[in-house]
Amino acid sequence: MTHPLVAALESKFQNVRNNQWPLNRRLKAIADEVRSQSPEFADAVDTFVERLKHAEAGEGGPRVGDTMPDFAMPDQDGRIVRLDDIVAAGPAVLVFHRGHWCPYCRLNMVGLAEVQHRLGDTKIYAISAERQPYTRKLRAESGASFPFLTDVDAGYALSINLAIWVDDEMSSLIAGAGWDVPGYHGGQAWILPVPSVFIIDGNGVIRTRHIDPDYRQRMELDAIVTAVDALGND
Repeated sequence: MTHPLVAALESKFQNVRNNQWPLNRRLKAIADEVRSQSPEFADAVDTFVERLKHAEAGEGGPRVGDTMPDFAMPDQDGRIVRLDDIVAAGPAVLVFHRGHWCPYCRLNMVGLAEVQHRLGDTKIYAISAERQPYTRKLRAESGASFPFLTDVDAGYALSINLAIWVDDEMSSLIAGAGWDVPGYHGGQAWILPVPSVFIIDGNGVIRTRHIDPDYRQRMELDAIVTAVDALGND
């Protein structure tokens, strides 16, 4: 049986997914629904996020002006995608997200699919630790045509200081709602990426980055488009 909170969030997701609101207004509707349905869960999220902020989670990740470290990851169909090949084709937007189970990430992917046609030849690549059945599911749901990559065991996120450990209180609440995060990753560890956006040029150099340990907020869609447009003006 579906957990009442998950059912309520699914209803809210469907209600706001296609609203022509800024992305973060849609995300706030999800956060407000969590607080309305389960103050305990919302309070735990507040505590968890404050811990991440205090620890400056993600702050040590690659910075503007750095060359993005290379990677090789399977896409939703199992084809290996290498960063060297991505940048050889031109600029790219790398978006790290938590996975198909996270309503904030689902709305984020829906929003990215809405603007993918505004980015010209610049491609989006969505990155999570989830296995292909779940990356395919999220890709289809969002209506995206861009690739969804699997960062196996969150190894790449760990290597670039973008991974965080989900503490016992938060992981118990997530699992209690019916979200089997380690299972989605094909392992046992409660490790997730800090949701992030890296916009890289054709040399693999980071031109824009957005990292926020509060996963209830994401880089606005128009800001992504503006940053990509700026690449063509340099």
